[in-house]
Amino acid sequence: MLSVLKLFKLLHRTRQEVFKNDARALEAARQKINEEFKNNQNETSAEKIDELLKIAADVEMILRTSVIQAVHTDSDKILLVPRKDLLQDNTPYFDKPTKNHKS
Repeated sequence: MLSVLKLFKLLHRTRQEVFKNDARALEAARQKINEEFKNNQNETSAEKIDELLKIAADVEMILRTSVIQAVHTDSDKILLVPRKDLLQDNTPYFDKPTKNHKS
């Protein structure tokens, strides 16, 4: 399990990547991360600390793998701006795979 400080820094780095160029989202995420860590800074129970670290690690993973920025380009249009690390190669689908098909 990551240490508290390493996870705190990782969450802030992820926040900066995920919400790049979105000042409101960057600030809101910064405040929420800082607030949650500050609210639990005096926790002494090892079990509770492990539980909180697990939640923080899960949040970091969800932010990194699931959040896509969108920009309003017109009154009824939104442009999605996926990060390169979210893009994956398409795997072709075959009803009846054969040895000849390469994926």
